[in-house]
Amino acid sequence: MAQINHLLYFEDEAVFANLLSRQLGLTAELVHRHRFPDGELKLQLPQHLSGKICILRSLSNPNEKLVELLLTARTARELGAQHISLVSPYLAYMRQDMAFAPGQVVSQKVLGQFLADLFDALITVDPHLHRTNNLHLVMPMAHIRVLSAAPVLGELVAKHHLQPLLIGPDEESTQWVALAAQKHGFEFGVCHKLRHGDLAVDIQLPDIQIKGRAIVVLDDMASSGRTLAVTAQQLSAAGAACVDVAVTHALFCGDALNVMAQAGISHVWSTDCISHPSNSVSVSPLISKAVKELMNDLLFNM
Repeated sequence: MAQINHLLYFEDEAVFANLLSRQLGLTAELVHRHRFPDGELKLQLPQHLSGKICILRSLSNPNEKLVELLLTARTARELGAQHISLVSPYLAYMRQDMAFAPGQVVSQKVLGQFLADLFDALITVDPHLHRTNNLHLVMPMAHIRVLSAAPVLGELVAKHHLQPLLIGPDEESTQWVALAAQKHGFEFGVCHKLRHGDLAVDIQLPDIQIKGRAIVVLDDMASSGRTLAVTAQQLSAAGAACVDVAVTHALFCGDALNVMAQAGISHVWSTDCISHPSNSVSVSPLISKAVKELMNDLLFNM
């Protein structure tokens, strides 16, 4: 089997990097980072790079991290890297997939081309795609692995509830809820959401028995927490015995967790795609398997 030669990471993702490196059987190497008083960054990579390397960078709070990736990937090439894969458990700017007004930037396409210019391959988890059904359409790379944490979340839910009802907060969540429910045969339903702004939504529950049931609201990501909070309030009003939340990407901006707690949500579970106190299960086994498969594909196609 082909092997990667280097796994580079940044200090804030050390825990995930160490998990991944152990599963891949190599030592993770730190990209040292210094911020100058004016906000500019100075990065220091390992001096000798060769062969196939992976750069780990999950793109929550993405703007500065994108500059880091630009500087790191270009320098890695100069230091001898021949093939560079980006392992980005969370991809930013995926929701903006079309222009709704003249002159509006379609960030998904811009970011896709930006990353394709820097990297030869991408591994990511549950990208937040709306009208784009294939990441290859916006990221012209030869190798892309799109993984889903939904089955992992389904296993986590099964450890806490015998026969829960899984609920998706909107139609877009159908793919993840159905996948999470599949193995254990959990019943599931999907709400209808009407958004009035970044922090205001209306939720219509599915026509399904709610009263007296343990319910887990499951989605790919949680940002402001308002959609999950409103959904939980509606479920509690309909007689749910308890309402928990499970998400792949724990963004939880601002007062999101307080809003969700006030809505009566009992437990909040997330994967470690984004480091957060709610992390309850790791996607590192999924990603290490994908890295190994990618390396084998590269060896086979050489």
